[in-house]
Amino acid sequence: MVLAPLLLGVPILLSLVWIWGNEGYHRLMSYKVGSDLVTAHEYFARMRNNVAVDIGALAGSRSLAQALDSRDPEQLQNYLEQARRETGLDFLFLLDTRGELQAPRISPSHARRTHWPVVVSALAGEASTAIDVFDADHLAAINPVLRQRSRLPLVPTPNAAPTPDREETRGLLIHSAIPVRDEHKRLLGVLEGGVLLNGNSQLVDQLNAILYREGTLPLGSQGTATLFLGDARIATNVRLFRGERALGTRASQVVRDHVLGAGHTWLDSAFVVNDHYVSGYEPVVDSFGKRIGMLYVGFLEAPFRGALYGAMFVLFAVFVAISVAGCVLSLRWARSIFKPLEQVDATIRRIASGEADARVGPVASQDEIGQLSAAFDKLLDTLAARRAELQRWGDELDHKVAERTLALEDAHATLEKAQRHLAMTEKLAAIGELTAGVAHEINNPVAVIQGNLDVLKEILGPDAEPVKEEIRLIHEQTHRIWLIVTKLLQFARPGEFAGYTEGVDPSAAIADCLVLTRHNLERRNIEVRTDYRAQQRVEVNTSELQQVLINLIVNGIQAMPDGGILCLNSIDWEEGGQPIGAIIEVCDTGQGIAEDDLSRIFDPFFTTKKGAGTGLGLSISYAIIERYGGKITVRSQPGEGACFTIHLRSEACYQASPSAPGFAARWIEGPSRT
Repeated sequence: MVLAPLLLGVPILLSLVWIWGNEGYHRLMSYKVGSDLVTAHEYFARMRNNVAVDIGALAGSRSLAQALDSRDPEQLQNYLEQARRETGLDFLFLLDTRGELQAPRISPSHARRTHWPVVVSALAGEASTAIDVFDADHLAAINPVLRQRSRLPLVPTPNAAPTPDREETRGLLIHSAIPVRDEHKRLLGVLEGGVLLNGNSQLVDQLNAILYREGTLPLGSQGTATLFLGDARIATNVRLFRGERALGTRASQVVRDHVLGAGHTWLDSAFVVNDHYVSGYEPVVDSFGKRIGMLYVGFLEAPFRGALYGAMFVLFAVFVAISVAGCVLSLRWARSIFKPLEQVDATIRRIASGEADARVGPVASQDEIGQLSAAFDKLLDTLAARRAELQRWGDELDHKVAERTLALEDAHATLEKAQRHLAMTEKLAAIGELTAGVAHEINNPVAVIQGNLDVLKEILGPDAEPVKEEIRLIHEQTHRIWLIVTKLLQFARPGEFAGYTEGVDPSAAIADCLVLTRHNLERRNIEVRTDYRAQQRVEVNTSELQQVLINLIVNGIQAMPDGGILCLNSIDWEEGGQPIGAIIEVCDTGQGIAEDDLSRIFDPFFTTKKGAGTGLGLSISYAIIERYGGKITVRSQPGEGACFTIHLRSEACYQASPSAPGFAARWIEGPSRT
């Protein structure tokens, strides 16, 4: 409460000072560079006017009239060349009343001048001066020296817009056309002339001397002036690191877009070649009304910004010093009031952290705060006594609840185990009895049907040819009945079908099964990926292991009717760093198994193949693997395939008649996906 006015008010005040100071600084700098840009604009306009005055003086001179009266082309051309040199012009043309070039002679493609607005205006009797751009061919036609003067390599410049151009070959000129009249004010022609501004150091140096003469910029700042063609500097006194003029460097993209793109004037800080300058840019417009370049003035910003930051730092330091002194005095005055409260607060914190015997103790203050501290200690003593009593009651209750809960959990576990065992026993007994009876009752008529078919074929002989296909179908269906009965018997009495065991290499067993199922894999366009890393051999019957693997591979093939990837992997099975056996994985990228079906996938007679299959394949596979002390699990997620994992031991741990199908759900790992 004591420090809040200082800790909150001073930063807010300093922030306002910083914002107002920066805003004032930017306004001042913008005003300064804006006034400089107005002066530069007027100077540039006066320079254009001087060119027009010089050409106007020639147009009204007696010397030109005499040269015209002589009708001697050579004398006229000599006069124009001499006049051009005396006036400092880079070219001087005499045009007839149709805008055709009379003298001097240049390329015919540039002899007709009526496409220039200044010439059109002069032919109409009105003198005109503008800034225009001549391309390289036009400059070469006038004078090859002009083309060479305008040629300027472009220098890569930070923050400039990307461009494929490597050099600037165009020329920026002051372009003026003045009508020539006789003594009766009749139009005799047009005098057209101009000055090339590319590399015109005199222009920018004179402008810089006017704007930024010595002493006008404090703090060691330096002023600069530049004339741009497009965004390239063609006349400048901005210097590079080696002291050379920064000709060919380019304006930053943000300035280019603002001035050339949008046609606005820029009055703000800008990055110029290699440093930040307080800059003023205005677009230069040609006689066609197009923005063709920029006029720039500016001065180095670093000294001004350094002075601003220095002043701000001193001001901030004074504020901070005053704030620190105020904090010290305020805290010393408030200490006598807050110290007892701090003792109470510290006691509360110690109690909250678990220190139940913490107390405030005696305090120096005897006022209301001191009385509050004593009452608080008394309250803590009372609460401690009540807490100890409640803790004793709670411990006794927890002990009794724990004993009763443990007894209930043991009874519940025993009951569940007994229920599962009873249900499985009844289920297996019922299935075994039913299977044996069904197998006996079905095998007899199947054998009679099969025998009578053979007798029928033998008796009919060649006469059986018309019904050959029907006899074949009956053979196939009776054979199918025999297979179903065999699977039922194998499920009900797996011990009768078990063969001898041997040490089997799981990787070799996988490879053999791939050979047996290769035609099905190729027909479905299924890619097979294998990873054989198992070194341990497993004790199992080879034929039964192949039966399990082929069943899983075929299931995977059927799950991928449009093709996919079948992965077959083998790795060693270790627990606690000790080798146990080997693990085989059969994974597909098919349609997967629904979450509701996962818990029933190993149940006998359960199948998701509507109208096909007996639902015994996975049940028999499960029974075979468990008989040797192994286990088989499945992971699947709908739409992302399924992965069956087989664990087999190096030394088989034989079990009795398989109880696995009834307990299949305990090996389901849930709808996760590898």
